[in-house]
Amino acid sequence: MNKLFTTIFAVTVSCVTVASLAQEIKGDAKAGETKNAMCIGCHGIKGYQASFPEVYKVPMISGQGAKYIIAALNEYKKGDRKHPTMRAIADSLTDQDMADLAAHYSADGVVEVNGATDPKTSKAASKEPSVEVQALLNKANCASCHGANFSTPIDPAYPKIGGQHADYLFVALKAYKTENNPKVGRGNAIMAGMAKQYTNAELKQLAGYLASVEGDLKTIPQKKFR
Repeated sequence: MNKLFTTIFAVTVSCVTVASLAQEIKGDAKAGETKNAMCIGCHGIKGYQASFPEVYKVPMISGQGAKYIIAALNEYKKGDRKHPTMRAIADSLTDQDMADLAAHYSADGVVEVNGATDPKTSKAASKEPSVEVQALLNKANCASCHGANFSTPIDPAYPKIGGQHADYLFVALKAYKTENNPKVGRGNAIMAGMAKQYTNAELKQLAGYLASVEGDLKTIPQKKFR
């Protein structure tokens, strides 16, 4: 019995130690700026379009939340997100690389006023949704997770989506509805349940409105010299 207790205690301590080490990984924005060579070819070019699974503007990631960037990269690495190019890139990154890149992009382009970050996320939507779009937003209660202006998510691991490219949002939302496809799809059960409530035409309406909302996201071209 004592031997069993000792074994359980040792395993518990080991798990706690591993969890503690994982929590101690802190991103270094400066280091992230030197590790983004695989990112800037798409995310550092304004208006750049991907062609898989269809033509759409790649998402703006400068100004995105750091914890969401890490969560998304881990989902690609695990295969929960199936985009082949992003999976290959994520698979090449260590936990420290992800933390550094997230720190870099979450701060990239953020404007400070009198030493404080400009609170853009406190701004309201740039325009009120139509009655039809408001009904669609209410159907899945989108604001309950992503915030009233869709740029203040209740959990930092959730994305800011206000102002994101409409065509990207549409493709991303459709991906949550896709099943049994080895190259297309996203495995988040909560978002899958939300997205499946809508037709693709309705998802396109939602994406169009969300893109019109003023937010923090932007594309910052790569500097010519580091």
